[in-house]
Amino acid sequence: MIRSASTLFLLVGLGCVSFAQTPKTTPTAPADKSGAYYNFAMGRLYAELAGSDNGKSTDYVSKSIQHYQEALKADPTSDIVLEELTDVYIQTGRLRDAVQQAEDLLSQNPDNLGARRMLGRIYTRMLGDAQQGRVNQDMLRRATEQYQKITEKDPKDTESWVMLGRLYRLATDSPNAEKAYNNALKIDPDNEDALTGLAGLYAELGDTQKAIEKLKAATDKNPSENTLVALAMAYENQKDYKNAAAVLERAVGSAPDDRRLVRELAEAQFYAGDYDKALVSYGDLAKDNPKDSSYPLRISEIYRAKHDYPKAQEALNKALELDPDDIDVLFSGQVMLLAAEGKNDQAINTLNDILQKTARRNYNPQDAQARAMLLFELGSLQRDAGQYSQALDSFRQIANLNGQSGSRVTVEIIETYRESKDLDTAQKEADAALKKSPNERMVVLEHAQVLADRGKTDEAAAEVRGLLKTDRDRDTLLALARLYETGKKYSEEAKVLDEAEKLSTEDSDKEVVLFQRGAMYERQKKYDLAEAEFRKVLAINSDNAEALNYLGYMLANRGLKLDEASKMIQRALEIEPDNAAFLDSLGWVYYQQGRYAEAESPLLRAVAKMGTDPTVHDHLGDLYLKVGKTNEAITQWQTSLQRYRAGAPSDNDPEDVSKITRKLENARVRLAKETGQSK
Repeated sequence: MIRSASTLFLLVGLGCVSFAQTPKTTPTAPADKSGAYYNFAMGRLYAELAGSDNGKSTDYVSKSIQHYQEALKADPTSDIVLEELTDVYIQTGRLRDAVQQAEDLLSQNPDNLGARRMLGRIYTRMLGDAQQGRVNQDMLRRATEQYQKITEKDPKDTESWVMLGRLYRLATDSPNAEKAYNNALKIDPDNEDALTGLAGLYAELGDTQKAIEKLKAATDKNPSENTLVALAMAYENQKDYKNAAAVLERAVGSAPDDRRLVRELAEAQFYAGDYDKALVSYGDLAKDNPKDSSYPLRISEIYRAKHDYPKAQEALNKALELDPDDIDVLFSGQVMLLAAEGKNDQAINTLNDILQKTARRNYNPQDAQARAMLLFELGSLQRDAGQYSQALDSFRQIANLNGQSGSRVTVEIIETYRESKDLDTAQKEADAALKKSPNERMVVLEHAQVLADRGKTDEAAAEVRGLLKTDRDRDTLLALARLYETGKKYSEEAKVLDEAEKLSTEDSDKEVVLFQRGAMYERQKKYDLAEAEFRKVLAINSDNAEALNYLGYMLANRGLKLDEASKMIQRALEIEPDNAAFLDSLGWVYYQQGRYAEAESPLLRAVAKMGTDPTVHDHLGDLYLKVGKTNEAITQWQTSLQRYRAGAPSDNDPEDVSKITRKLENARVRLAKETGQSK
């Protein structure tokens, strides 16, 4: 439909940003040019008739153009006539006629800015599809030239500065784009298009914080749906889903019937961990879309995250009824729910069934990518279950899927060898990967970790320090600190953690550094310092399950503040009910409290989940000896020593091994005495 200039939006790629040029004023025709009024009115009338006729009558269009042209003869500089004539040309696809019209006017008067705006709009229309990466560079150059001339002649033209900023962004000329947007903001500090454009530019340059600052300025002064959504997206880019959800709540408040906004809000609430609100949002969406399986699937995922497995299954059943063959429902719902419930074998079997049902001789790129993701998850589940050869096979299958294999798969293969304690093969794989991809960060870090596992801490650290020469980022420093911790080089670790802390601006970043420093102090047996660091973590995030467990276990291990330790560990298990390490901690704190009958169950569950860990066997041995099950205690300590011997050199603590050895010898003596007495 043909519309007047005041409502027309010219769309060009760039996230469907409107490229409207609205005249500043509607000029009145000179008194001796009364015909301009008549022809302008008739041009608009025929344009509206053509719009109501859905463009079927070419006669209306021709008459509209004719009358607008007559109006221009009477007043060649009339912005409103030029705008509406341009609309007609654009809507009817007569772009070359529009170019000719504008060029004729400029040949008569090169300072006719209305004609230049007309020409700039037409060239912009002829740019192509920026979202698809198809931009006509010649048209881009021509459009840019017109707006450069307009802003030179009329430096107060805010809209032309905004347009120029967009064109510079298309040309990837960031410095000039920034200048253009800032020039618009000098004229109109609250200009939404300039603020959002500048924010978009900063986001493209990777400066999300600056983008957020500009968008916050826009939403604080004059919030609109567009700016609120853009701000929420900027927060999401930083994985700050809590603030994203807060902003989207404002957007939904102003447009409660916009279901797209409600979906965005529900997603943000889910990723922010605000599950109760997310359930409400997804529940509303499910009522509106009763045949869409994605909503009960997401509701199932939320209940799974809340560890309410019966309700998760109930919601999953609804999704399966709606779409029983949907891969997302089968995998994200069924497989992941089984895994969350600790039913790893069933999860593995279900995922294998999915892979068999979807097997093909050849896969298109999209199907290959989906299958690679399923194989990746299967390999991870198999590795967690101790099925190392099957996990390796799953990871290697990815390599045959249309080139889906990459460094990440290679790293997972190396990691599988590491977890199976086959460090020789892990080293060979890591060496080959490093030779193939010497500059790939994840490969370098994995290779260094294998070296550290084998006790070659200095070599490992040198490799990671090589990464810091080009990219001195916080994550790499933390990886280096972990290597020093593996090698028990705590003074070096402390220095690196201090560096990492200086680069930690957000609380979540500081949380990680403080936790790692607490673990470092604990390994050095500097327990008071360790406790202080873990309490700092909990001051930032009282629901940090790892910190709750670590501090609770550390206190329990020393027989201190046992009631507080028990509460901390129980809270950690509320957050992660199936965490094997947390279960071991709970059993151990019960043991320290003398609650022997209660201690066995969590310790047995921990052994079932992480039977390769020597510590949990040691704890179970202590419990069995305490309750008079000497033979069972001996079995557990023997297993513990076997696990230590099978582990990486970096995992062995000579002092712990010595203690268990002494306990085992004493238990054997005790058993001999018990056996002799019974005879």
